[in-house]
Amino acid sequence: MVDSIYRRYSSLTSKTVMRLVFLGPPGIGKGTQAKMFSKKFDIPHLSTGDIIRSEIEQKSSLGLKAESIINSGHLVSDDIMLNIMENRLQQDDVKTGYILDGFPRTIPQAEGLDKIIERLQQRLDAVIALDGDEETVIKRISSRRSCRNCGAITNIHIDSIKEEGKCNHCGGELYQRDDDKPEIIRKRLLVYQKQTEPLINYYRNKSLLLKVSGMGTIKEVTNSILLELE
Repeated sequence: MVDSIYRRYSSLTSKTVMRLVFLGPPGIGKGTQAKMFSKKFDIPHLSTGDIIRSEIEQKSSLGLKAESIINSGHLVSDDIMLNIMENRLQQDDVKTGYILDGFPRTIPQAEGLDKIIERLQQRLDAVIALDGDEETVIKRISSRRSCRNCGAITNIHIDSIKEEGKCNHCGGELYQRDDDKPEIIRKRLLVYQKQTEPLINYYRNKSLLLKVSGMGTIKEVTNSILLELE
């Protein structure tokens, strides 16, 4: 099995271009897997939050619009988000591919992305949809603690903690963010089910969807994805 996975990986990395989308509910591990595959294929991991922050830091016209909307407590509109993504997908570092994480979130965003990709003469290779048991996801997220000092994330059920309530990296106080509490997680999952789950059928109909369980270890999930990408 291991040899088979490595042979598949070798053939995949020989591809000239790899463009992937990672979908999944909060806490399923799509960000972790996106980072892993970014390193494996040596292609950029494009996180929506990072892209917006970059535009804001650069004080671009789109960044200033996004900043104003965020500061007013609203979500960045689809049209602004699509414009930001189109700018990002034209930069030199994505010529050999990219991994989209956190985008698209809705059917209108997916339709807009299709038009952008067509204009740029690109194509998606696959959409990786990670899924899993809701209660396990809730337990996984609610076990996260953040450091008040350095911002590092610790999972109290997985990570080995040197001193209770203290960050392993800097010794700062660990606390639970409001959006990592079970009642908030359930609301986030409902939003995901309403807005983002319809993308599963959208990409299935385009023959791009690869559905993978996100319930194993990081390595197990990575290997499952590699098997699906054969």
